[in-house]
Amino acid sequence: MPETPETNNAKPETAPTPEAAAAPVAQPAPETAAQAAPAVKPAREKKKTYEGEWAATGRRKNAAARVRLLSPGTGKITVNGKPYDKYFTRETYHITIMQPLKLAKLIDKFDIVINAKGGGTTGQADAARHGIARAIIKFDTSLRSLIKKAGFLTRDPRAKERKKYGRKRARKRFQYSKR
Repeated sequence: MPETPETNNAKPETAPTPEAAAAPVAQPAPETAAQAAPAVKPAREKKKTYEGEWAATGRRKNAAARVRLLSPGTGKITVNGKPYDKYFTRETYHITIMQPLKLAKLIDKFDIVINAKGGGTTGQADAARHGIARAIIKFDTSLRSLIKKAGFLTRDPRAKERKKYGRKRARKRFQYSKR
């Protein structure tokens, strides 16, 4: 059977037209990844800590506390720009925050800057304690067993239970009416 242009799948070769010859030629792909344009958005760089600075985050209930230990220091602790004894008014909060520092005997070695948000004052104080303990571990890993044994590295998982439908709160029921 003779091949006709309809049955032949191969296209006949033709000479390039002047318009095609004047068209821009595609550039070869760059050799290195640095030369190539990033296809995806680069990951956000972590905030760099400086020499003599150790940072960690502590959490409790709905509170989160970003903690930075600054060395050399005098033992000054600030929470959200205020001295910690002005921010946390109860003595129990002062004791809570100082627990990991007293245990590691590092009370006057650092200045501590805490940025706490979310939750209430109890949650923020416990979150600050958790963050300070984690930052101390970054400072000196040999203190890990001591601090872990005291329970300061464990994130307390207890949080408010969600409200259920048909109830007043999570477990409390509406008042029963007999009649």
